[in-house]
Amino acid sequence: MIKNLSHIAREAGAAIMAVRSKGFDVTNKDDKSPVTEADIASNKVIFKYLTDLYPEIPILSEEGAKIPFEERAQWKEFFLVDPLDGTKEFIKDNGEFCVCIALMHKNRPVLGVVYAPTQDTLYTGSIETGAQVSRNSEAPAPITTAPPAKDEGLNVVGSRSHPAPELEDYLKDLNVDKMTPAGSAIKFCLVAEGKAHLYPRFNPTMEWDTAAGQAIVEAAGGSMLGLDGKEFPYNKENLRNAGFIVKA
Repeated sequence: MIKNLSHIAREAGAAIMAVRSKGFDVTNKDDKSPVTEADIASNKVIFKYLTDLYPEIPILSEEGAKIPFEERAQWKEFFLVDPLDGTKEFIKDNGEFCVCIALMHKNRPVLGVVYAPTQDTLYTGSIETGAQVSRNSEAPAPITTAPPAKDEGLNVVGSRSHPAPELEDYLKDLNVDKMTPAGSAIKFCLVAEGKAHLYPRFNPTMEWDTAAGQAIVEAAGGSMLGLDGKEFPYNKENLRNAGFIVKA
């Protein structure tokens, strides 16, 4: 499945890059969040491949989220998809956007794929296989988190487009060496491959923003918990997430 989802993510990334190269319009959804032709094109690619390969597994996607809670509450397994994570970064054209596909089992992310097309970098992970990264279509190489050494200053990643005032309060008592802003689920991947120690998030996200990244971080040896220190919930009636802390 990791090979299949990796191929799908790359094909979706190619669809995004095709839209990016020719130019695009931006419209707003009902919740005022932006959407582009690239979001729609990527979503079509992902739905086509997933329904062909895994017709028995339902799909919950940002661009197809209006599935009644009563229906999805019965799901034991499903794909949770963000066809273009970091739409605001895509619109700014800073390259910090990605495709996210997660397999959920009993409402837990057990397998994740995150593909950043501008960098041709693919992150994958599951508890069974560990986590890997492939750059420039090369063979996947194992990655693991790198917790800070004793007295080492923390390398913290945070949201580029959604900074939160609570972040400063959270960090003030920590030994922070560097604060790096980044867009989309790439922040999870920086923790997973040992380039960052901590990703605290206080502003809201949606479930499809976090599932694939969480699967990869956990496969790499890290953790993601809610601000209450409890397991992070998925497939809620309201798909909006509360805050969380990702740690190496």
